[in-house]
Amino acid sequence: MSQTVADEPGEDLVAKARQDRATRKNPFSRLALFLRQVMGELKKVVTPTRRELINYTIVVLVFVAIMMALVGGLDWLFGWIVVFLFGDPAASTPAG
Repeated sequence: MSQTVADEPGEDLVAKARQDRATRKNPFSRLALFLRQVMGELKKVVTPTRRELINYTIVVLVFVAIMMALVGGLDWLFGWIVVFLFGDPAASTPAG
């Protein structure tokens, strides 16, 4: 079967990993295997273009602004409801 998805590991890599798992190696060779696999995965990473990065940043900032407005509005609303139900504590204390 041919490999159609770029994210799937190659059959040879899977076979080598199974073989490595079967034989217990010393910690340094296991660390080296781990680092080789990490480097192999990092080669698959596609970095966004400048335009994509700017678009992603704008989307995140707009989302954060909307969420801040939502949470701030709910905070104001619930504060107003509490003051309406229980009264203003500053008005009941004597001045002075």
